Amino acid sequence: MQNIIQNLENNRFTIHHVATGQEAFDLARTFVKPGLSVGVGGSTTVAQIGLLEWLQVNDTIELYNQYEEGISREEAYERRRQGLLSDLFIASSNAITKAGELVNVDGDGNRVAAQIFGPSQVLLIVSTHKIVPDQAAAYERIRTVAVPQNIDRMNAKAIAMGKEPRWTYENIGKKFVTITGDKPGRTTIILVDEKLGF
Repeated sequence: MQNIIQNLENNRFTIHHVATGQEAFDLARTFVKPGLSVGVGGSTTVAQIGLLEWLQVNDTIELYNQYEEGISREEAYERRRQGLLSDLFIASSNAITKAGELVNVDGDGNRVAAQIFGPSQVLLIVSTHKIVPDQAAAYERIRTVAVPQNIDRMNAKAIAMGKEPRWTYENIGKKFVTITGDKPGRTTIILVDEKLGF
């Protein structure tokens, strides 16, 4: 693990390594300062640790929340766009290679776009079970684990809301990005030993 952390730091990511989702939640909250605009990418991990719910009730920030119930698809899309210019963007990553690379897939592309450019700061909460040997293994993990589970999750959510379950690999897994580094101080990764996300 220390070698992986060193490789991530060599790629100019700032790393914090914690044991539990609760520790990740406590640490992540320290990045959310009053007055900030905050964007969020689709992330089961962020929801699982309670951070998304906490952000939704935090009235000291401007949250571009595309997950708010009752908003139109057009409004959700606009909030994704606003998140690309936020002060802080919070998400996860689909895989991290031992060489310290971030590998992601996205449907609309806002989550991967924000990790590359736009928001002043990026905070990623990533379970260490997503660490893989190399890029080939990362893409295999995305294809066989992350995308299928996300398809099931999103279709189940659609059905529960009385909507058509329209999610497939073709519309959820079409934009792939490998990030091999960032400018120093922009992207912080909280690595969590607890198994979280897909």
